[in-house]
Amino acid sequence: MNTPRFDLSTLPWKLSGTMPYAWRNAVSIELGLKFEPEIGPIPVKVPGSVQQALIDAEIVSDWHYDLNSRALEWVEHRHWIYECVISNEFFTANDSTIYCSGLDYAGWIYFNSTLIGSFSNSFIPHSFEINKSMIEENNSLRIIFKEPPRWLGQLGYTSEIRDWKPRFYYTWDWTARVVQTAISGSIFLIHKDIPSLEVTKLHTTFCHLSQKGTIDLHCKIQHPEQVLDCIYQVELSLIDSENTIVAKHKEECCNCSEVSLSLNDLEIKGWYPNLYGEQPRYKTIITLSSSEGDLYSQIERMVGFKEITWLPCTGAPSNATNWICQVNDKKVFLQGINWTPISPTFSDVPFSEVKKRLLLYKEMGVNLLRVWGGAVLESEDFYNECTRLGLMVWQELPLSSSGIDNWPPEEQDVIDGIVTIAKSYIELRSHHVSLLMYSGGNELQGGLDGKKGGIGKPIDFTHPMMKELKVVFENLDPNRRFIPTSPFGPRFSADQADYNKDLHWSVHGPWNVDTVLDQRWTDYWQHDDSLFRAETGCPGAMDLQVLKKYVPSMSTYPVEQSNPVWGRTSWWIEAHIFEQEKGHLPTTTEEYVAWSQERQSKALEISAKTTKNRFPSIGGIVIWMGHDSFPCAANTSIIDVDGNPKPAFYALKEIFRGKGQED
Repeated sequence: MNTPRFDLSTLPWKLSGTMPYAWRNAVSIELGLKFEPEIGPIPVKVPGSVQQALIDAEIVSDWHYDLNSRALEWVEHRHWIYECVISNEFFTANDSTIYCSGLDYAGWIYFNSTLIGSFSNSFIPHSFEINKSMIEENNSLRIIFKEPPRWLGQLGYTSEIRDWKPRFYYTWDWTARVVQTAISGSIFLIHKDIPSLEVTKLHTTFCHLSQKGTIDLHCKIQHPEQVLDCIYQVELSLIDSENTIVAKHKEECCNCSEVSLSLNDLEIKGWYPNLYGEQPRYKTIITLSSSEGDLYSQIERMVGFKEITWLPCTGAPSNATNWICQVNDKKVFLQGINWTPISPTFSDVPFSEVKKRLLLYKEMGVNLLRVWGGAVLESEDFYNECTRLGLMVWQELPLSSSGIDNWPPEEQDVIDGIVTIAKSYIELRSHHVSLLMYSGGNELQGGLDGKKGGIGKPIDFTHPMMKELKVVFENLDPNRRFIPTSPFGPRFSADQADYNKDLHWSVHGPWNVDTVLDQRWTDYWQHDDSLFRAETGCPGAMDLQVLKKYVPSMSTYPVEQSNPVWGRTSWWIEAHIFEQEKGHLPTTTEEYVAWSQERQSKALEISAKTTKNRFPSIGGIVIWMGHDSFPCAANTSIIDVDGNPKPAFYALKEIFRGKGQED
């Protein structure tokens, strides 16, 4: 079989920086004249960020340390050119496609002197066509990134968001401003001299009563115009962990560009989340062959089989959303963490670091990861590892609240943009058995009167964006839950004064205790009437030695907002509560860190234990947040930026891995 694609990341790449559009004024790309960039050329990894390339070249200091991130902001005001040379020997086809799984965020792509396309969206793949007439002996591929939007950060106006780029880059209460520019995913040269397959749907279903499953496949066939024999064979095979073929089916198609086929009545084993059973995995092999049996294309995907039923919580109002998650034959208490990228320059993070944290969550007893809406679609490797470890994934679309105005845009062009992203998310990840559900975004809300601009009332399916997205998910992934936002229901958060009024369905908060940790905190949780806790937390300081490593030129004392070590994530400084409890402000950083970590452990222990004891009158609890993306002196994370668990991690582990559950 001819390999129809070549991994361009294996080539050496160079990076150059210019003032905006200076590369065009030099007309070097259009006419091949000599071009002198302002920065570079320097080596750059692909995938990889501009920021890391500059660090590696010792042009800037590492943004993790001291206040170096502030000195990096000039990078946002340049255009950046990624360039590689592709020998003509790699072009075996009359026509080819450059496929980019991630470009963050907008710009242009040139092949030799020809502009072959532009791009603008960090959340979807991009493809660009090359015809044979453009090919030379040595071919220059240049991907040019324009300057990113000036501000998409935590505070602002959601209704005015128009740019599809991750928002957490721009500062949140748990990270500094580091706005990645990057080839953020794989990049391939795809040859078009032989037919190829594109899988657009691969869904599995399972019935736990019969212990049988199905697979439904839909794919597109791409074939060169010069191919006259358009009779193809598409075969779907299912293979178990012992490499035994469970079932296969072949479909012959003539002069068609799309084909669907299914495997039914499969005798297979059901997949269970962490602590509730095993995680049997299967491999699907999808092949495209000629009518004579010559293999053109082959795709492999990991799949599994589970049946999800959402049941009402005990005592819930009749109109409330169901939050008891039954997986196959077992009712599962959803105990999880809110997942954010490990780094704002996540393109540079080796998967071993992602896996390290996933393994910690498995050890802790987690069975659910909510992939937060201010970030990205997590990778294929992430989903595969979650499948292996029994970690279910709640994937949000890239929308989030903005503090001042939290209402999603209603303009049709913006709705069209998020619909495109949703369709891409479904196509790329819906085959994963670890995927549990989707959400339209994080904390999208208005006033209790239903008007935008306020807080307190999560949006529902009457919002025009969510109304349209609901149709998309029902049509393209009908067996999974889609909710407009998290939280979801009559109220954003649970107010103790309104307990027993049927107002608290899925809620967010609290994220800190606000006062001395005493009986009031326990009472709040013991009398809770919510149906699901999708975000709750308590701040805890980072280990002092790790903190000192990241601020070598700064003092960690005093613990107050005026000290930038603490002030850059100032929401989580609790020195005033320390003073309430002890009668004096912290006298040393060591004293404060020990107190803060113990306080976080006790607070989360109370929250998690009382919530779990309420099951099945409540469906679960998801801790905000799992791990740091930045070396925060204090944050609600339970794992620090280096992947070290805080004491609260072990307190939660004891509760999450309580008796009565399988390992």
